[in-house]
Amino acid sequence: MNGEIITVDDVPGEFSERVVEAFLNRPGDGFSLVLSGGGTARRCYERLADDGADQIDWWQVDVFWGDERCVPPGDPDSNERLGREALLERVGAANAVYPMRCDDGPDAYQQRVAQAGRLDLVHLGLGPDGHTASLFPGSTGLDADPGRLVVLNEDPTGRNVHKRMTLTFSGIARARLVVVTVEGEEKREAFAAVRRGDPDLPAGRIKADHLVWLVDPAAMG
Repeated sequence: MNGEIITVDDVPGEFSERVVEAFLNRPGDGFSLVLSGGGTARRCYERLADDGADQIDWWQVDVFWGDERCVPPGDPDSNERLGREALLERVGAANAVYPMRCDDGPDAYQQRVAQAGRLDLVHLGLGPDGHTASLFPGSTGLDADPGRLVVLNEDPTGRNVHKRMTLTFSGIARARLVVVTVEGEEKREAFAAVRRGDPDLPAGRIKADHLVWLVDPAAMG
């Protein structure tokens, strides 16, 4: 598998430290942070809001999303809503916020990501089926043209019911640092398969300048 595996008891705490470190060592004045979704992401962002309040100048941060469900922004399943509640409303500021909106189509977000250039930090998770962002096993988004950074995608099994917008592997690969957070026994089988190099699991195809997996003992097994 690609990347460095770090086993930690406190995944949100370690995630927060990694974001602060990346911000303090950023190569330019600005800093691009790409958010994820799910329960682990919520805990990570709440911790970051607490720990990073005094260490990050949020007026220097541009916030993007790595994937989004095609639901209204206020929907309980919306990653935008999660990011705003867990992080943005708590820190109170950001230089710019760029939510994904399926109604705008992938080309608009593709242009936004392309204009951003290198992405400083992309946060991803791992689904029990081995998906990351909204790149599901067997889905069309896995085979996107290398020039495509953003696509609409669906889970062909139907287990994840909403249509999605997502960064592609090429979009993710624009990151200087990718941090994948993995918590819980329900992720153990998928993470073990990623470690084995199972070609059917999308998460095993993540690439970036620097890729770090933060995994708790329950997921590590």
